Amino acid sequence: MFDTKLEGFKIRFADRKDVPLILNFIKDLAEYEHMSEEVVATNELLEKFLFDQQKAEVIIGEYQQAPVAFALFFHNFSTFLGQPGIYLEDLFVLPEMRGKGFGTMMITFLAALAVERECGRLEWSCLDWNEPSIKFYKSMGAIPMEEWTTFRATGKALENMAFRFRK
Repeated sequence: MFDTKLEGFKIRFADRKDVPLILNFIKDLAEYEHMSEEVVATNELLEKFLFDQQKAEVIIGEYQQAPVAFALFFHNFSTFLGQPGIYLEDLFVLPEMRGKGFGTMMITFLAALAVERECGRLEWSCLDWNEPSIKFYKSMGAIPMEEWTTFRATGKALENMAFRFRK
């Protein structure tokens, strides 16, 4: 458990018992982003990939001992920097808890973790329409990477792409 500059707010790394909580945060985030129908994650999948295979990590923000925020992240690697980085996949603060500095503490914790782990960058994506988040990230000193386009292959497209590898 890590103390923060905000009284009553602490950050901790999630453990296996937090899987249902993590899934609830994911579903809450998906609802906020109008993408609920895309959530196919299950407790079993999260347990497998977060804790059995350790493909990603999760931190939980607690205010007065109640979970109010989460962030899921993993390491990537920058060939240009020659260093690892941290990619923030999801950051979510419960709507009724926004504006209290909890999101700031979550992202600054990850920045400190990146520095501690000798990472060259902390990066993430944000939906174009999410003006409150864009404003928040810019206020933290983050720079939008407007010259980059995110590409994704998933589901059948991913399978079709993989199939092209084989004879």
